[in-house]
Amino acid sequence: MLIAGFPAGAWGTNCYLVAPAAGEECVIIDPGHQATQGVEETLKKHRLKPVAVVLTHGHIDHCASVVPVCGAHDVPAWVHPEDRYMMSDPEKAIGRAFGAQLMGDLTVGEPDDVKELTDGAKLTLAGMELIVSHAPGHTRGSVTFGLPEAEDIPPILFSGDLLFAGSVGRTDLPGGSHAELLESLGRVCLPLDDSTVVLSGHGSQTTIGQERATNPYLRQVAAGQGEHTASPRRGM
Repeated sequence: MLIAGFPAGAWGTNCYLVAPAAGEECVIIDPGHQATQGVEETLKKHRLKPVAVVLTHGHIDHCASVVPVCGAHDVPAWVHPEDRYMMSDPEKAIGRAFGAQLMGDLTVGEPDDVKELTDGAKLTLAGMELIVSHAPGHTRGSVTFGLPEAEDIPPILFSGDLLFAGSVGRTDLPGGSHAELLESLGRVCLPLDDSTVVLSGHGSQTTIGQERATNPYLRQVAAGQGEHTASPRRGM
């Protein structure tokens, strides 16, 4: 298994390229703000051929490069229907004042081929199976992508902005809900094995075991303590 990731753009959003091995087909996860060059360099370095772009959610820091990346390689983009509008109308999701100063002028819109994600779907792409879990809270259409355990790798969760090392995604933007985010943490993350590697939308990698032991939000949910802990304002 090959997973190559890099932070891109004003918010340091993690973009991941996932393939069975170097020289094979790959899936691109969250090509966000200013990610195009990094994607092309990573494809060349590992001799990868993209077959799809998949999005954990529709915020512009995660999908700003979808149109050029999909167009350059003639591949579809997968997004949850609740967040699809954000590709064409990012200001509705974050507000002009919030994003424009750091991001500058953007070319927004949808790629030619858009496919919609559903909860529980199993996407077979590039010879791999990605398990989709709808995880609203950060946005209404947030999802995670799970890769089952294999011979050479533990299970992996691409958590988007649901779960970070030591924290969780913000819920103060349109479509956010702290109560829904906590419910998603309990339903999507808590049942996972402690060995599950978490690759999130921002920051460093972690494991479910580490977060179960130390993350105040996940600990709160595990203890059944409701939503009294305020949501942070990390990332977009």
